[in-house]
Amino acid sequence: MSRSIKIFDTTLRDGEQSPGCSMNLKEKIEVARQLEAMKVDVIEAGFAIASPGDLASIKAIAAEIKDSTVCSLARTAKGDIDAAFEAIRNAASPRIHTFIATSPVHMEHKLKMTPDEVVERAVAMVSYAKKYVSDIEFSAEDACRSDLDFLVRIISQVIKAGATTINIPDTVGYITPSEMFNIISHIKNNVPGIENVSLSTHCHNDLGMAVANSLAAVAAGADQIECTINGIGERAGNTSLEEVVMAIKTRKDIYQADTRIDTHAIYRASRLIQTITGVPVAPTKAIVGANAFAHESGIHQHGMLSNRTTYEIMTPESVGIPATTMVLGKHSGRHAFEDRINALGYSLSKEDLDEAFKKFKVLADKKKLIKDRDIESIILKDTETEDKKLELESFVINTGNDITSTSVIKLKVNGKTVEKVSTGDGPVNASYKSINKISGLAIELVDYSLHALTDGEDAQAEAVVKIRIGESEDVITGRGVSTDIVEASIKAYVNGINKYYAA
Repeated sequence: MSRSIKIFDTTLRDGEQSPGCSMNLKEKIEVARQLEAMKVDVIEAGFAIASPGDLASIKAIAAEIKDSTVCSLARTAKGDIDAAFEAIRNAASPRIHTFIATSPVHMEHKLKMTPDEVVERAVAMVSYAKKYVSDIEFSAEDACRSDLDFLVRIISQVIKAGATTINIPDTVGYITPSEMFNIISHIKNNVPGIENVSLSTHCHNDLGMAVANSLAAVAAGADQIECTINGIGERAGNTSLEEVVMAIKTRKDIYQADTRIDTHAIYRASRLIQTITGVPVAPTKAIVGANAFAHESGIHQHGMLSNRTTYEIMTPESVGIPATTMVLGKHSGRHAFEDRINALGYSLSKEDLDEAFKKFKVLADKKKLIKDRDIESIILKDTETEDKKLELESFVINTGNDITSTSVIKLKVNGKTVEKVSTGDGPVNASYKSINKISGLAIELVDYSLHALTDGEDAQAEAVVKIRIGESEDVITGRGVSTDIVEASIKAYVNGINKYYAA
């Protein structure tokens, strides 16, 4: 009988630490709901002590999620653990995840603590956390550059103190699969009581081996994989959830294991994260990239027509990519629209469906054909803050190749219409200057991108901006969608400003 590997998703914590991937409360709840729908075992909702916003979002997720464990990260410090418990106390299944570094370089230069002091701190804080909840995860930060004998020592002690999950992070993405296999095997063979707890791994992708290292850990006996949707995270990212899950499912003969993940929800989760963060995946990205199931070679196409298994080791349907692309138009009715939404893996309330259908009809008057990506944009485009300080009312652009671009922007500011005029280097630049005047904010445009959601001359444009406001070092992502590229650009900029106010 195959083992069941727990999937611990840290998209909302480690994933959000990726530059430009910050999310507002509504977006975090939407992601958490999707993770729950995928049957993720543990959702690491944030780092409660990091900010009041993080604590509030973890609280909201804890109150919302019923079928997954909700976890907060905490350093081995009483204040961190107190905040973590405050955030998750109302969760149906709460977990505190506490950590301390164990590598010589971290203990000496970051912690400035002796190994004995580190063990003492870890034991004390696991015991302290245990008074709040029964489910305690302990992470030995930078474990993969730690002395193995010291790892055995500290893990043995925190298990005695009450830890129920032991996590082995490759914090800097340094090791190779064979080394990870050896570390996990050593712990399994030398730590008393390890058979009574879950053994986990958390890998980073600095050398491009996060997924391979995670799978090596599973092969050696690990019980849990920590990962993120699309592999987002600090630096080069984290272990990709979709890749490890599908590797385990596809090569069950090798790993003799499975997960409880509903793989049909993977594609929707990937699209949701791309939409919210504005960070697209490469076309060649395994599992969810645009080319993942594309076949151009004549030989490959011939084989596929004969038997799909000649060149496909999994089907697009198995990860939630619809088998066919249904094209809708202005004459399409509500039933066809609802059927396509369901086929794409979305389940909307009657109220949300009514609103989405209205937007579909408006878009259908502008476009000849409505494709799947158009439908997704309708469903997902309203993940911005409920209370919008700024709303676009109208814009007028005067531009050309031999005149200075002029933009007249009308925004509603707290319900009151404000109009400003600016000139600039092109229509988008002029529009952003007008918006800056209206907002009165010092806004730095860090990055701007524009791409078509679908093909054809009437395609919807998606604009993504990354902005920094005032003295803040935080980068905020704004997104806008329209059949008009200038309107999409304006909407993205306004969306980013509203996120700033919401935070």
